[in-house]
Amino acid sequence: MKIKIIWNNTTIAESEDFRIVESCYYFPPSSVKMQFLKKNGNQHVSRWKGTADLYDIVVDDKTNEAAALSYSCPNEGLEKIEGYISFGKSVEVVREKNGKSF
Repeated sequence: MKIKIIWNNTTIAESEDFRIVESCYYFPPSSVKMQFLKKNGNQHVSRWKGTADLYDIVVDDKTNEAAALSYSCPNEGLEKIEGYISFGKSVEVVREKNGKSF
């Protein structure tokens, strides 16, 4: 299954190699179009996951603030998401199986 993240009619991430934690998809950085992400200098603190850097998504002069995050040093037991990028509910998540969306 392939997962795509779309915002402002632009594919931001696309991969079959993602991780799922608490119903959130985490994408390897190589599958994310980093030119659309801008670290905004803020962080999100989760007692369970650790501290994450927040990113704005910027496409065509439009900004989706704090729409992505990445844990550079997640808490013990969550090493599998280290450096991976997750997206908030303000983006479109498209699931594809055998080339068809569902």
